[in-house]
Amino acid sequence: MAEKRKGGLYRDIWRRYKKNKAAMIGLVIMIAIVLIAVCADWIVPYEKVISQSGAERLQPPSAAHWFGTDEYGRDLFARVIHGSRYSLFIGVATSLMALAAGAVLGASAGYFGGVVDNIISRITDVFLCVPPILLSLAVVAALGGNLRNLIIAITISSIPGNVRLIRSVVMTVAEEDYIEAACSYGASRKRIIFRHVLPNAMGPIIVNTTMSISSMILSAAGLSFIGMGIQPPSPEWGALLSEAEAYMFTAPYMLLFPGIFIVLAALSFNLVGDGLTDALDPKLRN
Repeated sequence: MAEKRKGGLYRDIWRRYKKNKAAMIGLVIMIAIVLIAVCADWIVPYEKVISQSGAERLQPPSAAHWFGTDEYGRDLFARVIHGSRYSLFIGVATSLMALAAGAVLGASAGYFGGVVDNIISRITDVFLCVPPILLSLAVVAALGGNLRNLIIAITISSIPGNVRLIRSVVMTVAEEDYIEAACSYGASRKRIIFRHVLPNAMGPIIVNTTMSISSMILSAAGLSFIGMGIQPPSPEWGALLSEAEAYMFTAPYMLLFPGIFIVLAALSFNLVGDGLTDALDPKLRN
């Protein structure tokens, strides 16, 4: 019976999601970009990402090079395709890590309240006073620019927002009758938080995590663009934009194609998040 109810709930969520045409378009784009990242080696060999040819440098888009070539004669199509792996990995990894940390801290603050809530909330307020991109920039400047440090920096800058959201959601859920019933049966606080509170607060959390992936991708691209993220020759989309800055007038296609992929990736996750907002809203269930 429980499995049937879950199946019916998922079908109901999917039915409401399909009504949002923009969300469906976003889902198609997101799936396409994910497939490109997963199948990058089959789409174009990695050798083309690093293969240099002085005779073919700064070639415009053609049948031989669909997106043209860069200043070293490397195939831009191959670099954009393989760069999707870096950007999507950063977006998904940082979102999940920030969610995990935010869930522990936010749920603890919202459920326990009192001194625990005050300590976590005040520390969160301090970090929220600093814009996320500046906080990321400060962490990268301190640790150095590479993939690992970029992920750490963006994750740290994203945790306070997750803590604030999850805290507010948990405080609402913690007042429900089934939480009081679990307490009366002698369930431990850890069990109540992770088995009852968080699962029933997953709607807003899932939506926020999905939409935050686009922000993470943009943040990673921005930091790489100013030379504080992933360093060349790694073909991350922001790094590609940084390399193309010097040729924006002589070879504008070098900016165009990575920029289009960044916009499409960010737009798709935002549209999917908007669709999930409506699909997971209990007020719209009928």
